[in-house]
Amino acid sequence: MKGDLDDPKALIQEAYKIENITRSECRSIFLDWALSLPIEQDANISIKNLLERYQSEFSDHPMTETLEEGLLKMVKPKRRGGWKSRHRSGSD
Repeated sequence: MKGDLDDPKALIQEAYKIENITRSECRSIFLDWALSLPIEQDANISIKNLLERYQSEFSDHPMTETLEEGLLKMVKPKRRGGWKSRHRSGSD
């Protein structure tokens, strides 16, 4: 593991090192970061941890804005599907 539990590939850490990084680039990195998390890991907790780590030093950085936005919009998906979710005729 290159990074840590909250940033396994150190993508967020590296984003903060890139000079003149754009918000669009940060969003792309954020997506890659989110996809790199183990499925059982709560992304909201990791985002909060990353904000605690970087927010005070990089308050105006586009990655900080992206993490804040992600915290508001990230919802842990609920598994849907399987036999319980299928409509059964005659059961209503």
